[in-house]
Amino acid sequence: MITVEKALEIIISDTSVTEKSEKIDLFNSYGRTLFKDAIAESNVPPSNNSAMDGYAVFTEDLAAAEKNTPALLKIIDEVQAGYEFKGDSLKSGTAVRIMTGAPIPEGADSVIPFEETEESGDIVKVFKKTSIHENIRFAGEDIKKGNIVLKAGTRIDSAEIGLLSSINMKEIEVYKKPKVGIISTGDELAEPGLNNSGKIINSNAYVLYSEVQKYGGNPVYAGIVKDNYEDVKNCFLRMMDNDIIISSGGVSMGRYDFIPDVLKELGIDIKIEKVMMKPGKPIIFGTTGKKIFFGLPGNPVSVMVSFMQFVRPAILKMTGNYKISKPVLKAITTEVITKKAGRKHFIRGVFHIKDGKLFVSTTGPQGSGILTSMSSANCLIIVPEEIELIKIGESVDIQLTGHSEI
Repeated sequence: MITVEKALEIIISDTSVTEKSEKIDLFNSYGRTLFKDAIAESNVPPSNNSAMDGYAVFTEDLAAAEKNTPALLKIIDEVQAGYEFKGDSLKSGTAVRIMTGAPIPEGADSVIPFEETEESGDIVKVFKKTSIHENIRFAGEDIKKGNIVLKAGTRIDSAEIGLLSSINMKEIEVYKKPKVGIISTGDELAEPGLNNSGKIINSNAYVLYSEVQKYGGNPVYAGIVKDNYEDVKNCFLRMMDNDIIISSGGVSMGRYDFIPDVLKELGIDIKIEKVMMKPGKPIIFGTTGKKIFFGLPGNPVSVMVSFMQFVRPAILKMTGNYKISKPVLKAITTEVITKKAGRKHFIRGVFHIKDGKLFVSTTGPQGSGILTSMSSANCLIIVPEEIELIKIGESVDIQLTGHSEI
């Protein structure tokens, strides 16, 4: 039996980044991972432009402008965002009405906002001095031509989509999604929506399917496999065209727990069989070539915790991500937590912020079959192997389950 840290080290070391990529439309890029650096082909903004609605002026023309003695300027044109000033260079004593985002006319060196002026016919009164370059955004102020805007391995969120569109990218190259086979084992299981008298609803497959989608994989569901050695083996053989295979159930020491023996017969090099953690002690990890295999426990909470700690980072690494860790913060416990020494515990918890501090409590009963505890949780309270008691007011580590990777 090995530690969680050692198990993760083995899994990450034995997971290869895919060499496959594909080009996709930017509209369909949410959640995907950049295959190559995104480089700006032009400045953003492309030209000097106004930071607000007002008048483009010469700073010197307003040197004596005050509320009671305004400067008087002749309005010679108007420029809207998306258009350019068509006249000659701006001359002293004149102004151009300008809107936010519009290019600065040649010769102007400042923008005075409408609020500091009064317009009458083609004359504008300006009641305030201005400084050179005031309210002007310069070309390349946000992004300069040739700069790396996003590095390869960046997972694309809404802000990244906006950034890529701002540098005129409509199609991007991303890592190809790995195919992830999902196998559920057990005579006791039944799919939801059927006549399930006496059966256990197969929630694990649906949890795994959605988690694989969330973290960038393409899930392939094999269905429920009966507790029969040949059936289990044949199912694994059918799923061997996947990059990752995840099974749930059949990994413990029971009479019908065939997964370890099946994998060994199929030539899978098993690197991990037990991890010092709760929930989720019986976990199998193995490889053959660049394919990786996870045998997860059958209890629903064990499946979710095991997936988060081990399968999630493996999928993220395979798809080229350089951020694969969930953030871990310190929080103050609001209740007593007890456990036996020997295994690291991942306790479902709920954190909240009060007076600038993080506090955390458990979700209640922590049985590995209580799926409601995962639905209610927004973090996992991490209690180290040697710790048996945590008192109210003591500090603990919490892993933020819903936060993006860092």
